[in-house]
Amino acid sequence: MQTILITGAGTGLGKELALIYAQKGNTVILAGRRIEPLESVKQEILSEGGEAFTYQLDISNLESVKRTVGKITAKHDVTYLVNNAGTGCFGPLTELSHEEIMTAIQTNVLGTIFLTKELIPYLLKHGGSKIMNIISTAGQKGKVNESVYVASKFAVRGFTESLQKELEDKVHVVATYMGGMDTPFWDETNHIKDKSRLRSPREVAEIIVSRDGELEIHV
Repeated sequence: MQTILITGAGTGLGKELALIYAQKGNTVILAGRRIEPLESVKQEILSEGGEAFTYQLDISNLESVKRTVGKITAKHDVTYLVNNAGTGCFGPLTELSHEEIMTAIQTNVLGTIFLTKELIPYLLKHGGSKIMNIISTAGQKGKVNESVYVASKFAVRGFTESLQKELEDKVHVVATYMGGMDTPFWDETNHIKDKSRLRSPREVAEIIVSRDGELEIHV
C-alpha cells in the first residue's frame, strides 16, 4: 500500500481520488488551501475505515510548500505525489488582469514544480514511488479564451515529460490528460455554458485509478 499526498483534495477530482485510493487501503494525505473541506473528506474516509491526514498547504507559496512538506515528511513516508491542485484563467487575453495571469502561472506551474522538487528526495528513498501530474487536454492543444491556462498546462506537460526522462527507473511519473469535468473549478466563471455534458469527478477519478500504471492517462 502507498502513502499518497494529494493536493486540492478538499473538492472535485482531488476529493474523489482520495476517497477511491483510501478505499483501496492506501493512506491518504489531504492537502489544500482551505482546511474545512479537507477535514470533511478526512471524516468521510475515517468513517469507512480508511486512514487520512490533513495539511493546509498553498502550493503557490514557496515558504508554505517548504514548511508543510517538512511537517508531512517528519510524520509520513510519502511514496506517491498527486499534483492535482490548480486554478483557472479564462477569457480573451486583453481582458485578463495581471493578477489572474500571475495566479494561474504561480499556482499551476510554479506550485507543481515547487512541491515536486521538495518531495523528490523523499520519493527517491522508496522503490516504486510515483508522481502523477493532472494536466488536462489544455496541455495538448490551444483553445479559445484559454491562452494563459493552456500556457500553464503546456508548461506542466513539458515538466512532466522531462521528469519522466530524468527520473526513469527511479520514480514512476504519470501524465493525466482530462477532458471536460464538472467540478467547483467552473463555479466562478461562465466559460462553460452547459455543464451537463461534462463527466463527474467520480467518473474521472475511477478511470484514472484504473489506469494508474500507465505513463499517460487520457480521460
